Amino acid sequence: MEPASNVKPSASETVATADSMLQKQPVEQTAFEQHLNEAQQREPQQADPGPSRRGVAPGVAEHIVAAEAQSPRLVVVSNRLSKPGGAMTGGLAAALLPAVERSGALWVGASGPLKAGNHELGEGALVKLDLPAADYDRYYNGFSNSTLWPALHSLRERISFSEDDYKSYRKMNAFMADALLDYKERDAFWVHDYHWLTLGAELRDRRVDRPIGFFLHTPWPAPGVMQLVRPHRELIEAMLAYDLAGFQTDEDRQNFLACVRAELGLTPSEDGVVISPRGITRCQVFPIGIDTDKFARYAKDASSNPDVSKLLDGLNREKLAVGVDRLDYTKGIDNRIQAVGRALDKKPNSIALLQVATSSRDGIPSYRDYQNDVKAVVDDVNARHGADDWMPIRYETEPVSQAVLAGLYRAARVGVVTPLRDGMNLVAKEYVAAQDPISPGVLVLSKYAGAAKELDAALLVDPNDIEGMAETIAKAIEMPPERRLDSYRKMIKKLQDYPIGAWWADFVAKLEDSRIGVAAGDSIPLDAGASSRSESRTIHDDPAGPSGAIDHSERVSYPDVAVPATVPADHFGHVGFGRINDAALPRDVLISTLDRIWVLPATGEPSADSASSLTRRS
Repeated sequence: MEPASNVKPSASETVATADSMLQKQPVEQTAFEQHLNEAQQREPQQADPGPSRRGVAPGVAEHIVAAEAQSPRLVVVSNRLSKPGGAMTGGLAAALLPAVERSGALWVGASGPLKAGNHELGEGALVKLDLPAADYDRYYNGFSNSTLWPALHSLRERISFSEDDYKSYRKMNAFMADALLDYKERDAFWVHDYHWLTLGAELRDRRVDRPIGFFLHTPWPAPGVMQLVRPHRELIEAMLAYDLAGFQTDEDRQNFLACVRAELGLTPSEDGVVISPRGITRCQVFPIGIDTDKFARYAKDASSNPDVSKLLDGLNREKLAVGVDRLDYTKGIDNRIQAVGRALDKKPNSIALLQVATSSRDGIPSYRDYQNDVKAVVDDVNARHGADDWMPIRYETEPVSQAVLAGLYRAARVGVVTPLRDGMNLVAKEYVAAQDPISPGVLVLSKYAGAAKELDAALLVDPNDIEGMAETIAKAIEMPPERRLDSYRKMIKKLQDYPIGAWWADFVAKLEDSRIGVAAGDSIPLDAGASSRSESRTIHDDPAGPSGAIDHSERVSYPDVAVPATVPADHFGHVGFGRINDAALPRDVLISTLDRIWVLPATGEPSADSASSLTRRS
């Protein structure tokens, strides 16, 4: 990757007229859709890509290997680091660990089981930082997880806010930016999740000139929910310091773009490009995957794992459902257990649930209360339906390794993944990947999980509908083999076509391209990025369901004139870290070019020479 020749401007160094132009491109497919289409067109006769790639769709493995071989010297940033071989229940850590190990990236984080310092990890390395203790609790338990977390999951009633918490959040983002200056000569930065919404802006304010990408693992809510977070405008503006902003689903991306319109008065392009005083930010969809082949191998070997046998001891596998979650109120565990109780009310001894629920965020009162609520529901169902030698709910709170989880997934006839709202939920994908290809189980999945967009062959449920979930879980237990097999084949193909390696490779490739403002020969819409309103507006959304999605059909406006609203991109040259004729565009030339504002004639028929009818305003 070539270093960027231009610095994305900081908040104090704005390019005043940047929102007057934008690269015009056809609406792009998401990287995920491109991979599915490519996979369907590939010939099945492919060379074996090696032991770690046998579960990957033909051709996809070669794409991943090639991308890893050419991977830039990347710095990955998250709040939590993962320990290789440790217990994980899906989520960010489980996704990043194998990718960092193969790519040679540095993964920098501030919490987790590792000691402070550097730790080798395959071709890459983990860097554990110690954040200032004085602000950590307010940053993590306060603003990150008592304000942002419930807001991002559209749980309005759980949002709380403290000005001191927010100040600590900003201090921690600034502290991390200072620490990352040690790596400013590496090729690019990839920041992960809601703990670091303002980190990109902090890095730009410190004159970091490398590409900076951001990926949100949670959902992004509609404007009416985000407005409940008091500094929401400041957060949204800061996020536009990132060159590339990635989201799990298109609904999340569209909700973010709606917030950009409502709060900042900017109009994104149809394919999610935002021009702001901070520069150009591309918003795209990258649904995160898993290491499909690894889970299949783990599940196949699980029959000899004594930890799996111990957890399954005494359970009837023909009637077994499994749930695996952090103990978090967004996961809908209490509703799920109530649904199992309803199913048992109607048909006693028809189902057993093995629920693994690892403790999470004990420092937050609402989490401690939720743990007590879940335990009370478990005790109630077991008291009503259990016997001296059998309980319908086996409730485990100790962490479990991925190898053991894979064995539990394969043993269970039904996987129950029913969050109230989730960015993706990798447990759903892990359950599918671990199934016996000859006699697979059935996935019952919340329609409000991001994974439901891909795994639509699962049995989709409303996690707030206890009766509906009870009926669906009972249906899944009794589903005939041919229907189970058909559902499994549809889902496993999608997982194989877009595994974790493809997700990683596609984001990094887009990050490399993200600061190319205009490619020679393209055209630029003259009003792109311009606000359709002179003032920001307040949106009082009327969400349909917990997601809070709104209608974005009017998210882009273009001039209502008969002339083509474009000028050749050759006028603007090349922006970013590529080259034209082996000579990078000097920054002063770029700024001079951006300072031009092209204005369309207000009315009238186009002249013979449309371009000559354009006027320039300085």
